[in-house]
Order: sequence, then structure tokens, then C-alpha cells
Amino acid sequence: MTGVTRRAGIGAAIAQQLAHAGADLFVTFFRNYDQTQPWGLEPGEPHALIEELANVSDVSSLELDLSSSSAPRELVDRVVAHFGRLDILVNNAAHSEAGTIDHVDAAQLDRHYAVNTRATVLLCAEFARQAATDGRGRIINITSGQGRGPMPGELAYVVTKGALDALTLTLSVELAHRNITVNAIDPGPTDTGWISEEHRTALAGRISSPVEVARLVRMLASDAAASITGQIIRVEPGKEYSTSEHASGES
Repeated sequence: MTGVTRRAGIGAAIAQQLAHAGADLFVTFFRNYDQTQPWGLEPGEPHALIEELANVSDVSSLELDLSSSSAPRELVDRVVAHFGRLDILVNNAAHSEAGTIDHVDAAQLDRHYAVNTRATVLLCAEFARQAATDGRGRIINITSGQGRGPMPGELAYVVTKGALDALTLTLSVELAHRNITVNAIDPGPTDTGWISEEHRTALAGRISSPVEVARLVRMLASDAAASITGQIIRVEPGKEYSTSEHASGES
């Protein structure tokens, strides 16, 4: 799975849930991105998290810049070389920058597209090429609900993450005959360290925890979810909200 960099992140919670469910893990992280974000990153944080996971499961890791076009193949090749097979793919990593229509340019769009869309599609393709066909193939995309409402001020993020809903629906049909399920989770506003007191007040209790999202990933990755595919599951505590309050802070 991708995007396991911060202890408070959704990726860390998912990794912990899968580890406790008995899964062997291969996780990626990318410190250069999180170090530039408002939430920051503690020195050695990814490695400390991976050491904790290693107390529960067989864990391997790789620091990987998913904006590189060769990264998806490199990752899947490394996983298969280490474990012999890859049964579950969780696309969790994301790139996000502020930018309105007055500020967006080709470079900003390309930075978002490379991670949020291209890397996800290519990882799914590499997964499908090697996945076993014994009913255990699982692809789980972490999306952000851009089709549910506006998210002004983050245009490049909106258009590149919004593509994952469409990808999930079509890919679930393409891979059905290979016994690979494809689902997506829209976490809703999730407390991963980005929520200010002003946001917390405005959201009025409509905030998910990373663990709640991770438990849903664990269920979709299990044998109990063998018949669930093509679904975009919204984690929506309380009343309806706009996606301007919706950033989930995936990694």
C-alpha cells in the first residue's frame, strides 16, 4: 500500500488494521512531500511506524516518489520479489496543493496528475498483470468525494482525485472475470492533523477518525467482501457537508 508516512495519517491506520488482520505488508512513504505540508513530519517518523508494524506482521518498505512514471512497476516488482505475490493493493498516497483557476498552470496540474491519477492507474495495471485469480485480488482506492460537491481553491486536486471514482467503476467490470474486486472509499473529513479549531467547529462532529476508515479497508480486503465490487463507499458521519470541508489528508 502507498502513503504510509505519518503516524496520524489514514495510511498508518490502514497498515495497522491489515497487519492485525494477519496480512504481510509492503508499504511506501515519501518524506519530501509531507515535510512541505502544514502538518509537518517528525524526524524518523516513517521508520518508527514501520518498526511498530514489524512487531505485528512481516513488513517491508520503500521510500518512493510516485510522481516518477517508473515507480508503479518498480513497486510491484519489489513486492513480488519479496513476498512472491501481491493480493491487496491500497492506493492511499495523494498530492495536494492550493490553487484556484487564477493560479493553476500546467506544472501544477502535472504534479497532481502524476501521483493522484497516473500512479494509481499504473499501479492497478501492474497489480492486475500479476495478481492471482483465486478470488483474493483486492484493489481499494482512497478517493475524496469530488463528485459530491465543490471544493474551491484546490482545482488541480479536484480534477485528478475525482478521476478515481470513474476508474473504480470501470475497472471493477474489466477485472471481474479475474476475481479481482475494485472499490473506493471516500473518507470524508478525517482528523489526520490538518483540522483547525475553526474547521472543527464548522464540521460540528462530522469528522471521521483514521481508524474508522481503516476498518472499512480491512473489511473490503477480507474474504467477507468477495462479492463487493464497483462500490464507492462514503464515510459520512452526521449531516451532509460540502467537499470544501472534505480534505482527508491521505498520506
